[in-house]
Amino acid sequence: MSVRDLIIVGAGPSGLSAAIAAKQRGLDYQVLEQGVLVNSIHHFPPQMVFFTTPELLEIGGLPLVSPYDKPTRVEALRYYRKVVDTYDLQIAFEETVTGVTKEAGEAGEAGGAGVEETVFAIETRSARGVRRVRHARAVIFAIGYFDHPVMLGVPGEDLPHVHHYYKEPHVHYRQRVIVVGGGNSAAEWCLELYRAGAHVTLVHRHEALKSTIKYWVRPDIENRIKEGSVVARFDSVIKEIRPTSVVVARGFQPSETEEIPADAVYLLTGYRADADLMCRAGIRLTEREAPVHDPNTFETNVPGLFVAGGAIAGVDTGTIFIENGRFHGEKIVETIARRLA
Repeated sequence: MSVRDLIIVGAGPSGLSAAIAAKQRGLDYQVLEQGVLVNSIHHFPPQMVFFTTPELLEIGGLPLVSPYDKPTRVEALRYYRKVVDTYDLQIAFEETVTGVTKEAGEAGEAGGAGVEETVFAIETRSARGVRRVRHARAVIFAIGYFDHPVMLGVPGEDLPHVHHYYKEPHVHYRQRVIVVGGGNSAAEWCLELYRAGAHVTLVHRHEALKSTIKYWVRPDIENRIKEGSVVARFDSVIKEIRPTSVVVARGFQPSETEEIPADAVYLLTGYRADADLMCRAGIRLTEREAPVHDPNTFETNVPGLFVAGGAIAGVDTGTIFIENGRFHGEKIVETIARRLA
């Protein structure tokens, strides 16, 4: 049985930084990515601009050069391709990890005595349906959270005109569009839809927009709401989505409902890491649905299983970004390399 030192699940910035550290330390590693390189960034809207400055997205000591104060999605994709090529990282794309289980490995030598090492079996399925099992002494879950939208659990959420990601506003020209959420994504999408000729209604469960909205976006969306260009329903929740409308409850009172016509609905209510995959591997969660882990080594309650980047956040996704998650991999690999040595 071939056993690698390390399997890294996810080829986002935190997974790539772990791969770079593993290669620099001479570890036998492999990155498994269910989609494409930096899959979450790839699925961002084409016109997206980062909130941060270029140097805070850098990994592996390679500079991200941009003529703008805030880098764009296109620049970020180009940069991370450059990182992978520069370090010649080993990445298997379109290979989804379906399970991680602990196995008893072969006996090794430690201090003259035979010692049975811990080995993890990583089960995967490729985009073409090919299944295989890989083995490693340690696993890093660097899976992010953008692939798993938060579901509202309301009737009609699975209708074809309901979306959890936004891309191009042009298709909604002269349509009636409901945007659910009060964060940055909801604010930006309302503005783009309005300027593309859509009739936009924002529905948010709280009485005001979130404080985390980009500073250059906030005055724009607030002014559009004030002048009525974007209709806002604050302190409101979606109760049902119908083929041509949504039912909204005001003040969380089921009796105080309003039916709003809708040709498209965008539920921009946040995302969560794949907690199910981690739980099935034996990792416990906190009350905030974050994996239990050592904040210094990022090792979970299962020895040999680590978490990095967005996988750490649980429901508090606003606490983990590329800016801080990019440093997790190096600390994890340092711990793994020390043990193997």
